[in-house]
Amino acid sequence: MPDMQQLLAQAQQMQQQLMAAQAEMAQAEVTGQAGGGLVTATVKGTGEVVGLHIDPKVVDPEDVETLQDLVIGAIADASAKAQEIASEKLGPLAGGLGGGIPGLPGF
Repeated sequence: MPDMQQLLAQAQQMQQQLMAAQAEMAQAEVTGQAGGGLVTATVKGTGEVVGLHIDPKVVDPEDVETLQDLVIGAIADASAKAQEIASEKLGPLAGGLGGGIPGLPGF
C-alpha cells in the first residue's frame, strides 16, 4: 500500500508543475504565416490571437476570398504551433498522476 503522505506530496508537486506550465504557456507567443509570409498571425499559448499583419500586396478588393483564406491559414498555423507548445509543456504532466498513483485513472 503506498504511503498517503508521499502520494499527497507527489500530487501537490505535480499541481505546482502544472500551474507553472500553464503560466508559461499563457506568456508564450507564436507566429504563424500563410502565403509565404504575406499574412502573419501571432497567437498566445492559450490560443488567444494577439496580432495580425497583412501585407498590402495581398489586399485585392476583387478577391476578398483569397485574403480571408490567408488569414484563416495564418491563424491555423499559429494555433498549431501553440498546440505543440502545450503538448510539450503539459504532455509529461498529463499522464503523470495516473501512471504514478495506483488506483487513480490517467488524464
